[in-house]
Amino acid sequence: MTVSDINAYGLVIGGSLVIILSYFANLLAKRTNIPSVLVLIAMGIAIRQGLNAMGLTSIPFESLVLELLGTIGLIFIVLEAALDLNLSKEKMPLIIRSASVALIALIGSSAAIAAFLGYSMGMPLYEGWVYAIPLSIMSSAIIIPSVASLSAESREFMVYESTFSDIFGIMAFYLLLGNSDAESTETVLWSIGTNLLVTLLLAIVVSYLLVYVLQKITSPVKLFLSIAVLLLIYAIQKLLHLSPLVLILIFGLMLNNHRLFFPKLNVFKPNAAGRTWPERLLDDGRMHDLHRDYHMLTLESAFVIRTFFFVLFGMTVSLATLTDLHVITEGLVICCLLYIVRFVCLLLLQRRVIFPLLYIAPRGLITILLFFQIQSTYPQFLQPAFDQGILLVIILISSIIMTIALVQNGITLRGITVLPEIIPEDGGLAQPATNPIAEKEPAETGSPMEDSNDLSPS
Repeated sequence: MTVSDINAYGLVIGGSLVIILSYFANLLAKRTNIPSVLVLIAMGIAIRQGLNAMGLTSIPFESLVLELLGTIGLIFIVLEAALDLNLSKEKMPLIIRSASVALIALIGSSAAIAAFLGYSMGMPLYEGWVYAIPLSIMSSAIIIPSVASLSAESREFMVYESTFSDIFGIMAFYLLLGNSDAESTETVLWSIGTNLLVTLLLAIVVSYLLVYVLQKITSPVKLFLSIAVLLLIYAIQKLLHLSPLVLILIFGLMLNNHRLFFPKLNVFKPNAAGRTWPERLLDDGRMHDLHRDYHMLTLESAFVIRTFFFVLFGMTVSLATLTDLHVITEGLVICCLLYIVRFVCLLLLQRRVIFPLLYIAPRGLITILLFFQIQSTYPQFLQPAFDQGILLVIILISSIIMTIALVQNGITLRGITVLPEIIPEDGGLAQPATNPIAEKEPAETGSPMEDSNDLSPS
């Protein structure tokens, strides 16, 4: 069998079956706490074995497809994360604490893994950091749908921490690669500072313009128009060596926290309705609709992107690496470093609840995506000594550990905590409309469409 034997209908059938099976894998994950990532990776391995049996040993345009999916995937993942960050005074202690844990754990884990890679593989320090940062990023794609059995406080903490881990890790990875030619530490710091400042100013201006214009568009066809604008600006900023993910982050935060970005300033004269500038630029009803529509768009798009990325990763895995003792040992050591650093961070900053949060630290989509980016876009940093099987070992072990912790935790919580939250004493709903979990993951007994269409404005 050759590439020419594959027609459009075969691709449509194959892609459709993958998405359908991914949907049932998500249902299985909700019932059993087994991450769907394990099912999708196994699906990719099975597809690769089937293609090999038919004589097809390579994927057409593999590098181009991965690079395109990676770019779009990063945008949707960061936008999806920003749409779930509620910036309010009540949540600020939780946000600061979770962001601090995410940032310190990212830096600490990256430093520890880079040192280990240098010691075990002789990898140069810079390349060690390039490989270590993706391995240090927690997977919100796995965590957020999996923490429903935790207490409300722990659940929100994990949502914010995994979201910040995604955002900080992605930005750190590209900032590091963008300064690979710097001659000194001072040059790197100056370049990063200037880069972020210019990007931040552009991101704020563009985000305000986009939000204002989107409110004025009466045509129902506007979501993909704005996505196209974001992609265009992202690509232009990327070519200018800026940090375009900052734009995506601020735009998402503005949609979800529009009152914070369009406040009522008494220094300006109010209009006939008593609204001052810039509050008068805001239409609450349309902003609510925009937030709901973007949330649905990113939720559905991110689901498809995650599906194909995990399956593609499974297709690139060689099962022979799982029998290599050296690969397994190095994967175990890196996992131990990740959990040691996480334990220290939780002990210093979280304190009140460490278990089972310590074990909820899977690696997944972002880790795979950034490793694909190294292979397709930055081949000069490839290190042959790093076997891709190590990546699979880390993903499998971290996902299995999380599964065991959640199953053990769920046995005690489902009969004690969950029922009072569903039927509280005051007869109201325990979950507020702004709860990131309620907005991110519909309840098992409800309709996903009903949940998604009932999003309250921030």
